[in-house]
Amino acid sequence: MARREYDESDAKVRPNRRGSRPRTKIRPAHEDAVLGTVIGVDRGRYTVQVDDAVVTAVKARELGRRGLVIGDLVGVVGDVSGRPDTLARIVRREERRTALRRTADDTDATERVIVANAEQLAIVTALADPEPNPRMIDRCLVAAFDAGMSALLVLTKADLADAAELRRAYEPLGVRVLETSVRRDGGPEADPGFVELRDALVDGTTVLVGYSGVGKSTLVNALVPDAGRAVGIVNDVTGRGRHTSTSAVLYDVPSGGRIVDTPGVRSFGLAHVDPTHFILAFPDIADAADERCPRGCTHESAEAGCELDAWAADVPDRHARVDSIRRLLASRAAGEAY
Repeated sequence: MARREYDESDAKVRPNRRGSRPRTKIRPAHEDAVLGTVIGVDRGRYTVQVDDAVVTAVKARELGRRGLVIGDLVGVVGDVSGRPDTLARIVRREERRTALRRTADDTDATERVIVANAEQLAIVTALADPEPNPRMIDRCLVAAFDAGMSALLVLTKADLADAAELRRAYEPLGVRVLETSVRRDGGPEADPGFVELRDALVDGTTVLVGYSGVGKSTLVNALVPDAGRAVGIVNDVTGRGRHTSTSAVLYDVPSGGRIVDTPGVRSFGLAHVDPTHFILAFPDIADAADERCPRGCTHESAEAGCELDAWAADVPDRHARVDSIRRLLASRAAGEAY
């Protein structure tokens, strides 16, 4: 029996299910991408402000697991008209100037970025109903200073209690303290504290954080009349409010600036904060610590070798600042989230 000769035509080639196009690691530059700001995030869909249009977009595959949050500056391609039933694609995230972070608790090493590119944190606290929690205020301040943001302490329901004690605790840190009562007769415009707050928001983006029930949504609705944020009440038994805002949203304030309203928080973990980096938020204290304190000083007390007491000497303002900063460091080191 003659032996059959084979040639190329007898070879069976299995087609490539992924197509014949070779894979490449080269990604398009997307030079035509337009710049926008993420103003809303909802289950894989992103609301992006592009010039005067509000665009719905998805994240491009090449971004991988890189997360996007409110305030991120992004490059967008596709249909950026903002017309109904259109979808754009986010292909790039610009470098963040600031990033406000927190962890679930002080033992959780996973950082969660809350808002990007904001310049200011406004900690909203009621003077009564519910009672203020200084430990929560301290922890929010630590996160703000660590992120390189300035801070405001906004005290709501100022007609119900005195703010002197909180002023003494936080003004030495350079924190601006504002008292508001937007429900007083005459409306928000009749409240000097509200007018002062509105003026403090004009430049840049401010993030509002605070417990549920402290009046944050009421403030947002007064600042942005068409925001329509739901307003809740405080439980008489627990002294806490229920969550009325379920997601962070960025708003343009008609009088100038932007605000980010965040859901009410009940914990603020600080596992991501390096105490040494935190001290740098206070240049005069950082310089004194660098010149006087031994290497590795935790700045907790004179007994622990800290020389900041000697630097403060007989200067009351310096002592107040050192005491306040140590209180914040103690809050970071306590290992508790409030």
